[in-house]
Amino acid sequence: MNEKAAVAALAALAQEARLRTFRALVGAGPEGMTPSALSAMLDIPGSTLSFHLKELVHAELVHVEREGRNLHYRPALGRMNDLLAYLTDHCCMGKSCAPRGTQRRSTC
Repeated sequence: MNEKAAVAALAALAQEARLRTFRALVGAGPEGMTPSALSAMLDIPGSTLSFHLKELVHAELVHVEREGRNLHYRPALGRMNDLLAYLTDHCCMGKSCAPRGTQRRSTC
């Protein structure tokens, strides 16, 4: 991922409803969700949700597919992982990122 793509992805996530929507889709996994299910889950009106989903699609963080009469939104997990890798590249100069005294065993 390059800097321009990272900025676009972060800008898309820098809004409360979009961040909540993206997290809900990530939680749903590769199966994704329909707009009506997302709207009910997040208590976001359909027209507002549609705007936010469009922004996430534009940032390539979400994919949309038509399934019959319905739209189905799925998280772009590969793109999400690319963003995380970009953000953590060169993290802590190769040392463990875990704060001292924590139980976390993984490193960046």
